[in-house]
Amino acid sequence: MLEVFAEMMAYPFLVKALLVGIMVSLCAALLGVSLVLKRYSMIGDGLSHVGFGALAVAMACGLAPLEVTIPVVIAAAFLLLRISESSKIKGDAAIALISTSALAIGVMMISVTTGMNTDVCNYLFGSILAMSTGDVALSLVLSVVVIVLFVVFYHKIFAVTFDENFAKATGVKANLYNMLIAILTAITIVLGMRMMGTLLISSLIVFPALISMRVCKRFRSVVLCSAVISVIGFFIGITLSYLYATPTGASVVIVNLMLLGIFAVVGTLKGRYAK
Repeated sequence: MLEVFAEMMAYPFLVKALLVGIMVSLCAALLGVSLVLKRYSMIGDGLSHVGFGALAVAMACGLAPLEVTIPVVIAAAFLLLRISESSKIKGDAAIALISTSALAIGVMMISVTTGMNTDVCNYLFGSILAMSTGDVALSLVLSVVVIVLFVVFYHKIFAVTFDENFAKATGVKANLYNMLIAILTAITIVLGMRMMGTLLISSLIVFPALISMRVCKRFRSVVLCSAVISVIGFFIGITLSYLYATPTGASVVIVNLMLLGIFAVVGTLKGRYAK
């Protein structure tokens, strides 16, 4: 295993992929617990489609992809929450409305201007070769910002996750922290799209949280377990991708799926023995 790891480190693009992938996996795992518990897990899938649309438009116009996509996806996250809270369009309907519209606009823009090209397909399905040095630097900085903000506002996020009405009654600005969660999720989604792809990035948010909930019951333990599982799952996935020349995003998802099955069995056995 150490020989394989040393061999992987000899390739600069794999070093970049590991650095960004581990940081993004960590961010996604931390936010995923709150999103799953609040039943907002599909927001990741919706925002990833918005991200693809923004990336396609940016590339068609010759603009820097990440610099354009991040503010657009953050704006979409804000719009999603506002639509869900203040109108008759709720939850999954709001996500479907915005995500499919953004995806259609992006595909149409690329098709009309340049034709569907490989770079856009890399965003759709993921490619560890797609990250430039500038993308890596920006991704690492923003990942650190996401983690720091999550840690600083951990108690507030915990409050609005478990009982939003009680949090409001105690003076917590629940809407503000819901927006913070959405913005941090938007940033994480955009950063991970290069590697996991638009269609698979939401798995980094959902799987680690569901896996850790099979064996952990307290919020803090679930968050910590989710973070560890997410990083381990990504590392195993990218290693398998390197060894067997499989797509990185799909490899990570399959590893997480296997971990979910293992932890489900462990959780079931643990519950039986506890009785």
